[in-house]
Amino acid sequence: MSLPNPEALQPLILSLLASSSDGTIPDTRKIEYNGVDLFTSDEQAVVRAALDSLASKEMVTYTQITSTAFVLTPEGLEIAEKGSHEYRLWTALPPKGGEPIGVPELKKLLGDETAKIGQMRAFKNKWISKEGAGFVRAVDAPQDETAEQLREVRSTEGHSGGDAVLKELQKRKLVQPRKNIHYSVAKGPQFALEVKTLETDLTEEMIASGAWKDAAFKQYNFAAAGQPTEGGALHPLLKVREEMRQIFFDMGFTEMPTNRFVESAFWNFDAMFVPQQHPARELQDTFYVKDPVQAKIPDEEYYERVRDIHESGGHGSIGYRAPFSREESEKLLLRTHTTAISTDMLYKIANQPGGFKPAKMFSIDRVFRNEATDATHLAEFHQVEGVVADYDITLGNLIAFMEEFFGRTGNTKLRFKPAYNPYTEPSMEVFSWHEGLGKWIEIANSGIFRPEMLEPMGLPKGVRVLGWGMSLERPTMIKYKISDIRTLVGHKTDLDSVKKRAAVRLEKGDD
Repeated sequence: MSLPNPEALQPLILSLLASSSDGTIPDTRKIEYNGVDLFTSDEQAVVRAALDSLASKEMVTYTQITSTAFVLTPEGLEIAEKGSHEYRLWTALPPKGGEPIGVPELKKLLGDETAKIGQMRAFKNKWISKEGAGFVRAVDAPQDETAEQLREVRSTEGHSGGDAVLKELQKRKLVQPRKNIHYSVAKGPQFALEVKTLETDLTEEMIASGAWKDAAFKQYNFAAAGQPTEGGALHPLLKVREEMRQIFFDMGFTEMPTNRFVESAFWNFDAMFVPQQHPARELQDTFYVKDPVQAKIPDEEYYERVRDIHESGGHGSIGYRAPFSREESEKLLLRTHTTAISTDMLYKIANQPGGFKPAKMFSIDRVFRNEATDATHLAEFHQVEGVVADYDITLGNLIAFMEEFFGRTGNTKLRFKPAYNPYTEPSMEVFSWHEGLGKWIEIANSGIFRPEMLEPMGLPKGVRVLGWGMSLERPTMIKYKISDIRTLVGHKTDLDSVKKRAAVRLEKGDD
């Protein structure tokens, strides 16, 4: 039978209440519709919808009653249909005096599980006996009590034998409990046999005509849940980004403009003293722009100083002693690091009106690498970078800055390992102890920018520049326990999870 319509049940419920001696319906599972009791949970859900509509008009009141019902598991259904494992094994065996059947043959006839369980329980019930290498029947007509019990549970959702029988069947994983909801119903203060249509709005026409005086209005339900509001939500990356921005601001840093995604090879590589023959400049590592293909050189004199330092050296360096191509410098590309922005800013503060002044700057924005995507790599990610420029600062100052910065993000156990970068010397990788993973993980790269990069800019002698950088994605993945970066950024991102992600406080550290 298909489920009834709630509107069709309303007159039936009112009629049953009117004909009841005490004006109640004690159990809505006894309501008969088209000759069938509305017993199942789906049918009771329709009854609930009908009762809610009548209760909103104060025609009825009702109480929810919760009880526990039992339903058969797939194995229980099979036993109810075919008989228990022990009964099926007994049926397969010959009477006493016949040719015994061994275990291998029983497995072929009944299957491994039925042969194993049936043999054990049939022996326990003394239904079978062993003869030689096989088995025969020991009784003539056993009663399959398990199958009978399950058939009763299937039809009544309980058992007349009480809890002991149900617990045993549940222990054998043949039945499982299910919450069962039904209702008791009574007449309400506005009870009537006819369901009136209540007005939901007071209109201008009703006021003008006076019809509102005789109209019945639906009561306003102050307890009803409102329509959920759909608002914007910060992406987890933006939450962590904002926390890091505040840390930089609290440490006295200013934010660099980072809206230049397309950069020239000059700023991205040459001005940073990265050789034009470096593997990172190959197509397999960098995205080059097809149209336009050429950028403008920012300042001819500065370009010449950079070219000279590459080809011939200077400031205590022998340079790379390799040809330096203007065509290579003018190529346009998607920036591979935000250090290109830092380089431009250092050049500007070196040549600003009034001369150089010490500066602390940071940036957090997107960079692009021609990499294969996997669980930990994307072709587009975010870089967090800090730069400090001042007179006579040292590696010790760099370590102190990083201990302060990373300490504010919750990373208090740090290690520093010597490393190589073309544009910094000395250079260090930064490792932090991760309590959750129980190991040291790399979190940043750092170093002191080389004189070959700084002095062509026009920075005074004695000025040193400290720098460190890290990805934004990695601390975000650790903080929110995300294992695949493709579920954090890109088409696999679950928008619902973005809305539900908690706010982040980095000073609490990573779990």
